[in-house]
Amino acid sequence: QVHLVESGGGSVQAGGSLRLSCAVYGFTDTIFCMSWFRQAPGAPGEEREGVATLYTDDGSTFYADSVKGRFTISQDNAKNTLYLQMNSLKPEDTAMYYCAADRNSCPLFDPNPLDAWGQGTLVTVSS
Repeated sequence: QVHLVESGGGSVQAGGSLRLSCAVYGFTDTIFCMSWFRQAPGAPGEEREGVATLYTDDGSTFYADSVKGRFTISQDNAKNTLYLQMNSLKPEDTAMYYCAADRNSCPLFDPNPLDAWGQGTLVTVSS
């Protein structure tokens, strides 16, 4: 069992930066990959949008086109923490951001295979 806790969300003006953290508790050795997803406010019925994925075995990373060059996903194994550094933020980045993990697969285009999720942290970007 893996338990994820996000933090670091907040309000920022366009062009600003935030760093999200995801603390990982439990059987961390079972994790094969971790991702950040987001869901825009007022769109609870829509599927969560994949933002970035990191594979823990080789550190490979993948990003959605909408955040490439602005966001960076990383991990600190000593602290059992996943990060998302977000720079040059835009109003359209406003969303609830969720950390997720899985033992097998973390497709960026589909949140359904991931079996561990945090409660989310809200990011608001004003123009």
